[in-house]
Amino acid sequence: MHKRDFMKAALVGAASLGAGASANAAAKPAAAPIDDRAYMAGLLEKIASPVLSAMSKGELKKSFALELSPTWDGRDPSVAYLECFGRMISGLSPWLALPEDATAEGKVRKRLAEQALQAYAHSVDPKSPDYLTWRVHGQALVDSAYFTQALLRAPKTLWEPLDATTKKRIVEEIKGVRRFNPPITNWLLFAAMNEAFLLQIGEEADPMRLNAAVRAINDWYVGDGWIKDGATFHFDYYNAFVMHPMMIQVLEVMEAHKAPFWKDDLTKWRELAVKRAQRFAEHLERFVSPEGTFPPFGRSLTYRTAAFQPLALLSLRKQLPAKVSEGQARSALTAVHKAIFSHESNFKGGFLTIGFAGHNPALGDWYSNNGSMYITTEGFLALGLPASDSYWTAPAQAWTQKLAFGGQPFQKDYAVEY
Repeated sequence: MHKRDFMKAALVGAASLGAGASANAAAKPAAAPIDDRAYMAGLLEKIASPVLSAMSKGELKKSFALELSPTWDGRDPSVAYLECFGRMISGLSPWLALPEDATAEGKVRKRLAEQALQAYAHSVDPKSPDYLTWRVHGQALVDSAYFTQALLRAPKTLWEPLDATTKKRIVEEIKGVRRFNPPITNWLLFAAMNEAFLLQIGEEADPMRLNAAVRAINDWYVGDGWIKDGATFHFDYYNAFVMHPMMIQVLEVMEAHKAPFWKDDLTKWRELAVKRAQRFAEHLERFVSPEGTFPPFGRSLTYRTAAFQPLALLSLRKQLPAKVSEGQARSALTAVHKAIFSHESNFKGGFLTIGFAGHNPALGDWYSNNGSMYITTEGFLALGLPASDSYWTAPAQAWTQKLAFGGQPFQKDYAVEY
């Protein structure tokens, strides 16, 4: 049998017995079921490895066949490569940030981390075939924010080991995307994330971009954990894709560096942002059906399990809401990933396709390409907790809908006023 990466054995079940199998063969015990961490780590490796393997050699553009939405707006399709790498590395980074170890998983992490450093170097080297599209289209503002978010999430793994030339080039490109004026929407947070990165590494940051985003998100808060996207409320998963996670991270960097702020103290606003994200995460947990499915509504539905980023992020940060236990969150998140990724057509040639639970390009929006799909890694953030952590060792627990439809007691739910 051809050897595969470290999770292959765990992902393969016992072979089916033929009609003429002996009684002794039939009596053999079934293979042990894969545990939640092994499943999640194996799936994330499956998503990330083809991207990093190619880009570490400067061959992502050569290997990654583009798929565009049927309603594609005509922009330069090369924006897809920055979307692919930036989004993928953002969700992958906490796992890569774990200390090195000699386990099979640890060896995979080490390989991916080394490839990620090489990929970062190619991404900003004008002479590399994989130099990314930083200067052509405003989409670069969006995906540069995920690119820098990864550097904030895993500085010792992804930023500090980079050579001086690559660091200089990254700073130049991130400052360069200031040329794109963000619309008054969630895009304000992308501009702020880049400034937070610059602030964190000691570069000059623009306080206007930082404060504009924080003020806008606060003004757009409509209550009970939900935030508008600009002037209009959208019932979609952008609170998960962007709003809550980036708001918390921007405020944390501002607080740590005592950045100029428009109102009160930053600690108060950061704590409030976490509380609101916790409330939103309670809603997300209740969205998960007994089978692990969740409601398919709103823009960018093809971002798949990124819809659960706040639940994964708060698990990583040890800040889950009191109503959601670690065993409950882990079980729900694992079930969601299995419901989505049990469909093999999510992948083609090793890369993600446009779709939801399987390949369905008609679900793409006018800005969707297969590079966009890599934001799904944001649903894997809890892998940044070590295998020994209570998140992974706590007994599995039924989530709310599983309790409710199983005729078991479950907690009632009421709106909050913060």
